[in-house]
Amino acid sequence: MLHTDAFIDGATVRGTESYDNIDPSTGSAIGSVTLSGPEEVDRAVAAARAAQPGWASTTPEEWALVLERISDAILDNLDELARAESEDTGKPLTQARTDATVTAHYFRFYGRAIDSYYGLQIPVGDDLHVYTRREPLGVVGSILAWNYPMQLLGRAVAPALATGNAAVIKPGDETPRTAVRIAELAVRAGLPAGAFNVVPGVGRVTGVALSHHPDLAHLGFVGSTAVGQEIAAAAAQRVIPVTLELGGKSPHVVFPDADLDEATVYITQGILANAGQTCSAGSRLIVHEDIAEELHERLRRSFASVRIGPGVEDQDLGPLVSTKQQERVKSFVDEATGHIVAGGGIPDGFERGAFYEPTLIVGVDPQDRIAQEEVFGPVLATMTFSDEDEAVRIANATEYGLMAAVWTRDFARAHRVAHRVVAGQVYINAFGAGGGVEYPFGGFKRSGYGREKGYEALDAYTATKTVIARLG
Repeated sequence: MLHTDAFIDGATVRGTESYDNIDPSTGSAIGSVTLSGPEEVDRAVAAARAAQPGWASTTPEEWALVLERISDAILDNLDELARAESEDTGKPLTQARTDATVTAHYFRFYGRAIDSYYGLQIPVGDDLHVYTRREPLGVVGSILAWNYPMQLLGRAVAPALATGNAAVIKPGDETPRTAVRIAELAVRAGLPAGAFNVVPGVGRVTGVALSHHPDLAHLGFVGSTAVGQEIAAAAAQRVIPVTLELGGKSPHVVFPDADLDEATVYITQGILANAGQTCSAGSRLIVHEDIAEELHERLRRSFASVRIGPGVEDQDLGPLVSTKQQERVKSFVDEATGHIVAGGGIPDGFERGAFYEPTLIVGVDPQDRIAQEEVFGPVLATMTFSDEDEAVRIANATEYGLMAAVWTRDFARAHRVAHRVVAGQVYINAFGAGGGVEYPFGGFKRSGYGREKGYEALDAYTATKTVIARLG
């Protein structure tokens, strides 16, 4: 039985309260976690405030060297981190290893990007010298979801540190261990104590304390739209910027000339990766009526071949993160009006834990709940269209706008539809949950606002200062 402490000012801190860390493969506790309260959050923010000016005054070259050393440290401890992530989330070990590798890439990418991140000179006349500087905001707080603990940490912390900020992170309630371990590795890699702090806990206590802290200069949040609204309100009270990455109901739009072999592979991966617990999961299939039956049969066979097991056994599909999430998924499937052609329940032999079968539901009405709301499970809802306008209309007929995919060999149509679909990322003849580190990521509508990842993330963690000097 392991205990997970907070990590504040370069050292572990054990709070006075704790809660159980549950293995979703068995439903049993594998350890306990410090429940960080207002006192621990205050200590973490104070440590960050003390460390930030010194870190900000360091040269970009030194920032880059430290971030690259953090990247190396993550890779050196990849198996340990992957094992912890697999046990906490239930995801297969291969997927957890990928998460650790991508997290290391975040630190390496931003370590290299900061070398070429400059202000601008503005030519307005011979008598004035006008230029801009990009300056750090100060102490930034991020409240992360439980579905991709390492990747979400990397995409929040790496650009924040690369631009001279200090960070306080609240990891997902159920998935705290890798965040604390990476913070420890970062300090060993040369990051000043206090520049990166982790306060594990539950949202109603730790998340509330962090989001309302008066000394934060920026808030980031990944999670549900309902909680995102509360985070945005808390930020608005203090007039600080906030980045929100919220829900999604991402569609695959498949035209009759699509390569169905390729589409089947990507659609399957897009809904079953991490057991469908991904904001950008391709959870809606909008397929032309002429090929719907054929594609449905291909997907049925693909789903039937999926191997299910505990994350540490490294099968294709692990459990959901909790039995609470399992019940949520079950409620969506039970009330769906379409026809279930694959899955639809708890797999035989997996009554313990939080497992759910890969599920394909065809003939769903685009206005049904299962086509409108996030299920956050391995459930694909399909609907048909007859022409391009109808396809776009169905694709845009939710309150979300995070990701989409267009499948066609007609590139004029592909780009035309990509422009018309309301989504922050649109794939053509491919699909990747959130895409690479280099791709700016964020949504439209109720999927949130602001952009993470890519070069744009550096802007999110800095403010522009304009200097106007009169010459003469």
